[in-house]
Amino acid sequence: MRPSNVILFLKHTFTELWKRPGTKWAVGLLNVLAFFAVITAYGQLREQQETVNDYRQEVRERWESNPDKHPHRMAHYGYVAFRQPYPLSFFDRGVDSYVGNAVFLEAHRQNTVNFSAASLSTGLLRFGELSGALVLQALLPLLIFFWGFSIVAGEREDGKLRLVFAQGATWPEVILGKAAGLFSAALLVSLPTLFLTGVLLFFAAGESFASLSRFGLLLLSYGVYLSLICLLTVWVSAVRKTAKTALLALIGCWLLFVLVLPKVSQVAGQLLYPSPSKIAFDRMVEEEILKQGDSHNPDDPYFKHLKDSVLAVHQVSSTKDLPFNYGGFIMREGEKLSTLTFRDHERRLLARYEQQHDIVQRTALFNPYVAIKYVSMALAGTDFRAYRAFKDQAESYRYELAQTMNELQMEYIGNNIKTSADKRAVLDRSHWHDFPDFAPTPLPFTDSFRAAGLALFSLCLWFVGLTALALFLRRPTSVI
Repeated sequence: MRPSNVILFLKHTFTELWKRPGTKWAVGLLNVLAFFAVITAYGQLREQQETVNDYRQEVRERWESNPDKHPHRMAHYGYVAFRQPYPLSFFDRGVDSYVGNAVFLEAHRQNTVNFSAASLSTGLLRFGELSGALVLQALLPLLIFFWGFSIVAGEREDGKLRLVFAQGATWPEVILGKAAGLFSAALLVSLPTLFLTGVLLFFAAGESFASLSRFGLLLLSYGVYLSLICLLTVWVSAVRKTAKTALLALIGCWLLFVLVLPKVSQVAGQLLYPSPSKIAFDRMVEEEILKQGDSHNPDDPYFKHLKDSVLAVHQVSSTKDLPFNYGGFIMREGEKLSTLTFRDHERRLLARYEQQHDIVQRTALFNPYVAIKYVSMALAGTDFRAYRAFKDQAESYRYELAQTMNELQMEYIGNNIKTSADKRAVLDRSHWHDFPDFAPTPLPFTDSFRAAGLALFSLCLWFVGLTALALFLRRPTSVI
């Protein structure tokens, strides 16, 4: 294979595509769509960041401004945790629009994350959102298919392909050169979109190494994805007898990759691994907690036995003689018990979700659209793993808050105090100041990279496989 011939086919293909009447309009339209989607999403990201910061500050001020009171009342007063969007989320919104953004944290209860964009919008959101990622993942490949369906088959019908091979060209040179020409044309859409994304990312995240690493791998992933789409287009055009059949085959591929396979795999995952509804899940948790014991019921068998054990260990006959507040101890043990029960059920529920997720993700091995979608969401921080990281941190903070208030009750309130209304049961407000603010940490880049591992492998496998077809299969079809 001669590199000079590959470059010649590249230049010729790009020139021919650029001369077509509709090329400039198509490139312009997709750039306008991508720019509109990216800029609009960036504006929404900045607005969301400002809103989250304002509400976080307000929540903190209200927490610290609480007067002197019983610590368990502060545990029920609670806290609000807000999900901070990742800097790259304006490029690929992923699941962000469908999961919640704020959760109320209180003792004895694990509340759901609420106020998702989908719950606050019309039903049109279920049809998807326009984003820079969507343009590059679905719309640009469709344009490449329309650009390239006749790139080889049309020349065969016109008799030009015979002349090309009569001058000494080979199939690898033709396929790789024309695919490179298609890729050059695709850069007219992808490069401006990704350049704008990089500029806005700089303003959103500054010189954050993690964000730059995510963006760098994102650039490489989309480059591989568009390259394999171009190789697939030229290959289909080469193996089909006519341009018409090549177009039908490529449109079929687009429908299969973008619409059919993702939906079928989602339905298959739900059928193979069904998950309980929110109501059913809450009922199972509540029933198990009630079976184990109710910390608010002094006659509960479990906690009555616990009381006898505590008295025996400390060799006293009454809770009044314990060196700590027994009410705080019971609340601490009840919180621990209910939290362990909830986390056990949630672990099993999330394992079921992971099984459903794996069904969809494995289709990335034979669907490059699913592969780039998972890579893009993972690197943008808008996949389910990033959301789960926030949820886990919020739950850990809730548990720490409740147990800290219980520890304060155990340490500072005497056993001779009957009710929380007693002035002696009131603690100084300085304790509220001492408890730290909720500060979630973003998912590390290494975790996102591992989450996208299978999808990245799939993209590379597709690229290597299609390149190998171009290099080693000498005659996919006749030149006549």
